[in-house]
Amino acid sequence: GLTGTGPRWQQLPARPLSMTACLGGPEAPPARADATFKVTMVPGDGVGPELMTAVKEVFKAADVPVEFEEFHLSEVQHMDSNEKLEQVLASMKTNRVAMKGKINTPMEFKGELAGFEMKIRRRLDLFANVVHVNSLPGYSTRHNNLDLVIIREQTEGEYSSLEHESVPGVIECLKIITREKSRRIAKFAFDYATKKGRSKVTAVHKANIMKLADGLFLQCCAEVAELYPKIKYDNIIIDNCCMQLVQNPYQFDVLVMPNLYGNIIDNLAAGLVGGAGVVPGESYSAEYAVFETGARHPFAQAVGRNIANPTAMLLSAANMLHHLNLEYHSNMVSDAVRRVIKQGKVRVCVTILYQHTVKPCWFLGHLLCA
Repeated sequence: GLTGTGPRWQQLPARPLSMTACLGGPEAPPARADATFKVTMVPGDGVGPELMTAVKEVFKAADVPVEFEEFHLSEVQHMDSNEKLEQVLASMKTNRVAMKGKINTPMEFKGELAGFEMKIRRRLDLFANVVHVNSLPGYSTRHNNLDLVIIREQTEGEYSSLEHESVPGVIECLKIITREKSRRIAKFAFDYATKKGRSKVTAVHKANIMKLADGLFLQCCAEVAELYPKIKYDNIIIDNCCMQLVQNPYQFDVLVMPNLYGNIIDNLAAGLVGGAGVVPGESYSAEYAVFETGARHPFAQAVGRNIANPTAMLLSAANMLHHLNLEYHSNMVSDAVRRVIKQGKVRVCVTILYQHTVKPCWFLGHLLCA
């Protein structure tokens, strides 16, 4: 359970973060009892605040030595000042670790193309998004025992915010692919596979149509693959990848891809194991780490109805604790979540984005007693 399960095991400040900080490393030795980590928290829109409340309640019950510095930032709730964004970025740069809900981006053009989500990723250079798609025993889905990782480059590609009207009625949207960032994300993927004991990396692309842009990405992946002879490497076209994920997802291990494809595949793969409410995600730069849900949806229609599944955010919180070298607390939280689900005390409704058939307050009640 999360209460009375052992001594408070607090540790020294986190190891220096790096591009491969998510890959683990030697644990820090136990430290003095008052060691506490400061983490930036941005609940975001929709059910984000409810999910963060679940995290805070669990951390309190588990006596986790983390203090949250909370900021409310939104582009749809009149909390969209650039001053607030700067405060959030300053906090993230100071703390170097953050938990974030989905900040909803309006579809209407209001004079600026880049939303807060993209600005945060660019300002912190959060180039690598990692989503571990893992079946949870207790959630029954069409495919069971899935275990694959999606690694997405998220600072360029189609999300470069470079659009303009060249002549009336004609819009040009630029997709930017660079050798530097393609090699960087490829190396991240192969490093991840090496450190996590994975056997294969698959590059996802559309080089048959976008011969120069995706051709460059594919070339960079192949070049990096030669540096890792122990890791198998292949590639697949994005449309075929979508079909293969639905038909036989077990053939994949680690997938690496540009921005837009990653956004689509993250959501498709989340649907294979229960939906957006069960898959955690994280984003990394050379210095910073941001923990969030793997499939980013605000689920605004569920606000205040107490039906938002907190599984993904709780597992992401556990991953954050692992990143901070708080292994004891990380295992405590993740084991409790998985145990409650495995015991059948909650059921996911796979036809609805985040919903499950018992209320989150019941979920937390079982979790705190697990």
